[in-house]
Amino acid sequence: MPKKVKTPPYVATHITQEASWLSFNRRVLEQTRRPDFPLLERLRFLAIWASNLDEFFSARISRAFAEERGSPSYQELMKEALDQAEEASRFYLEFLKALEGLGIHILEPSQLTKAEKRYFGAYLAEEVAPLTDLIRPEAIPELASQALYFASGEGALQHLIRFPESLPRLLEVPGREGGFVRLGALVRMRSDLFLPGNQKLPLFEFRLIRLAQLARSRADWDELPEALEARLDGKVSHLEVEEDFPPLWAETLRVALELEPWEVFRISPPLDLSFVTTIVDRGPESEKFKPITIEKPKGFAKDPFNYLNRRDLLLYHPFEDYGAVEAFAQAAAQDPRVEALRATLYRIGEENGIAQSLIKAARAGKDVAVLLEGRARFDELANLEWNLRFAGAGVRVLPLPSKKVHAKALYVRRAGSEYVHLGTGNYNPINGRLYTDLSLFSTHPALTADVRTFFEALEQQQTPVLATLRTGPAIRDLLLESIQAEAHKKGEIILKFNHLTDPPLLQALEEALNRGARVHLIVRSTLTTLWEGVEVKSLVGRFLEHARAVAFKAGGKWRVWAGSADLMPRNLDRRYELFFPILAPRLKRKVLEILRAQIADDRNSFILTPSGQQRRWGGKRDGQRLG
Repeated sequence: MPKKVKTPPYVATHITQEASWLSFNRRVLEQTRRPDFPLLERLRFLAIWASNLDEFFSARISRAFAEERGSPSYQELMKEALDQAEEASRFYLEFLKALEGLGIHILEPSQLTKAEKRYFGAYLAEEVAPLTDLIRPEAIPELASQALYFASGEGALQHLIRFPESLPRLLEVPGREGGFVRLGALVRMRSDLFLPGNQKLPLFEFRLIRLAQLARSRADWDELPEALEARLDGKVSHLEVEEDFPPLWAETLRVALELEPWEVFRISPPLDLSFVTTIVDRGPESEKFKPITIEKPKGFAKDPFNYLNRRDLLLYHPFEDYGAVEAFAQAAAQDPRVEALRATLYRIGEENGIAQSLIKAARAGKDVAVLLEGRARFDELANLEWNLRFAGAGVRVLPLPSKKVHAKALYVRRAGSEYVHLGTGNYNPINGRLYTDLSLFSTHPALTADVRTFFEALEQQQTPVLATLRTGPAIRDLLLESIQAEAHKKGEIILKFNHLTDPPLLQALEEALNRGARVHLIVRSTLTTLWEGVEVKSLVGRFLEHARAVAFKAGGKWRVWAGSADLMPRNLDRRYELFFPILAPRLKRKVLEILRAQIADDRNSFILTPSGQQRRWGGKRDGQRLG
């Protein structure tokens, strides 16, 4: 008799990265239904969902578009995206009714007075019409990504009108408090201002999205402007038309843009719901989140170096002050004993206190060098501007290595002593107050020496070789070794990431599960393997979960690490990240407390299973808080 093979208790169910990401965006859309969120905050999530879906079709779909387009799995992605878009349109109409209770009204042109119509007619003629383009149908293949278009004609499709993204999609009605009107509705009212011969014809709304990718091989600042221009030429991956769009015209667009039928969405207007942020921004404060109480480390901002000479510091943003990171950089710029500063800068935005401090330090004669990442997707133009500003101030911008630099590190040498800040988030003042992230300030020699080595290696265009920290594939090696060490009945593993898609790590987790280890996964967005009976958690709440941290029980002597990397092949193989150990016992306990609070969360949670996702709302255990 053949020996019966024992089936392991945990068998993997695999999900594509794109399907997993769309599931995350559905979790974002679900936030519009949160009974414990103020009305305008729920509406804000509708705008976030819309922006996310655009990002999906411009960037995250690129692999599947190139390799699987036309397959049943690709068509399933399109079906899920369309289902979400249709649901979002219904939610928008529900919000319109709810907003009326706040005295906010999105009016149709028919609801405007004669005087208001005359005013908006003048506005369209003076402010809008000069910025629009009238396009012949022959130019359909050249249409721009994410712009708002209208189609018109008598019988056949004759005219296309393009409205640039710079135009506001929602306008306040002067003298009518809480009254707004959509630009698209006004344009329909006065189509004669935009069509040749002042024709008054019906207009139909549509928009498209192109794949936006820079050449992976480019690693030169001089090539960046040209690469950004070329990005506009990506293939069209998505077309959406309003539900009454003439079928023959829609087919004309589809064929000219080389799309398949399932890549064209018919949606109730208005298209692109991200414009509702205008309502959120101008709505009453009573229908928004109350500001949180931000804790500040006592005495740190006044004298960070004296503070760190006594002990390391770990902060959990935004509940603990992100301003402490800015204060650290500012103190380094002003202190005459500081000799050198180094920083990695990825998504820093248009205004940035840390960058300004680096400029001040350089102007004061200090040795300042930055690794400014020119390939931070959709932030390239802002970083190109910072490159010029740094160069003008005497800050050395290090050559771009072949790999992206996604690490988050700030190094200071002062009177022969070394200080570092290591983080899980970007050095961005807006994100620092909206994203949950961990910040470690340290003078530990093992950490400071490795950070110095990291910058020196990249300046010399060499691969960093680190003793204590981990970068590149060494992060995977560390995690594989740690997971394998916990692969027994008393083992325990906690992983918290935005994305977990690396096959070797997922396989190691499965083996640990099947050998009896307790595995806790907190994965915000994409996870490409699930197991029946394993509680995998995604937290979506007021703040964007962004911290990356791991903990391994190690026989009761917990080992805790944090860092900039998500567990994706691209992060581990094609980027320079930094993963750092939390060495001080009290700081280790703090990270463990944060992780355990999120494992216990029943207010912002979705439980991810092979058969779907289930909400856990309304409980008393809020993992999005400190303490």
